[in-house]
This record gives sequence, C-alpha cells and structure tokens, in this order.
Amino acid sequence: MRYETFRFHFFIFDFSIFYFYTMHIEQLRDYCLSKRGVTESCPFGPDTLVFKVADKMFLLTGLDGQPLVFSAKCDPEYAIELRERYPHAVRGAYHMNKRHWNEVVCNGELDDQLLIRLIDHSYELVVMGLPKLLRERLLNNLI
Repeated sequence: MRYETFRFHFFIFDFSIFYFYTMHIEQLRDYCLSKRGVTESCPFGPDTLVFKVADKMFLLTGLDGQPLVFSAKCDPEYAIELRERYPHAVRGAYHMNKRHWNEVVCNGELDDQLLIRLIDHSYELVVMGLPKLLRERLLNNLI
C-alpha cells in the first residue's frame, strides 16, 4: 500500500510537469462553442465559465485553476463507473447534484479523446432532455 501511494504521488507530479499535453481552457472553450446552439456566460462570477445549450447548463469550469477542472452532466450509472475507474480524475461535482454531475480533472489520467466524449455526453443529455419542439428547432439550426 505504501508503494502504491508513492506511485500515485509520482504520477501526479509527473503530469503536473507535462500538463500541457492534456486539454487546456482554450481547447475546452473552442470545442464547447463549436457545438450547435451553445452559449457561454459567467453567471456565478468572473472566475467560472458556464456553457449552455438552449439556456440549459451542460458544462462549467473555473478559469484560474491548473490543471483544468470542469463539471459536466453525466448519466448516473456511467458517473459511478467513471468515478470507480478514474478515482483521481473523476468525482462528484462540487456544489452540484453529485448523482448527475461529475467533476473532471484534466491531470493526464484521462486522454483528450475521453474528455471530448464526456463533454459530448453532457451536451447530448441536455439536448435529449429538451422539449421536442425546442430540440427540433436546435437540430434544424433555428436557435
């Protein structure tokens, strides 16, 4: 157990040096804004950036942290699976419903492809939860 703890600390130390190999705030922002109907705002103050689709929040992130940390919606069963598989990178989101929201730490444990899938998953959950008429307007670029 002691060796495992040491390995973990070295792992984090190693990725803190090479954090630029993982997603950063500009990439996150560009990707979120490239999705249909997405807007950004700072309703919780100047240090927290929120991304919404059809005025429903699907992702938020702090602007001043290193490494990048964001909160995203997630299917409850998938959230549990992610937290068990990646305990140092995925946990229940702070100040959010932990059943439906994950806090994701971009510390190198998750590759950018998985980070993109988590963002897409959050966006799709919100879109699928929209009323049918609003969802159709969004999909037809009317919003």
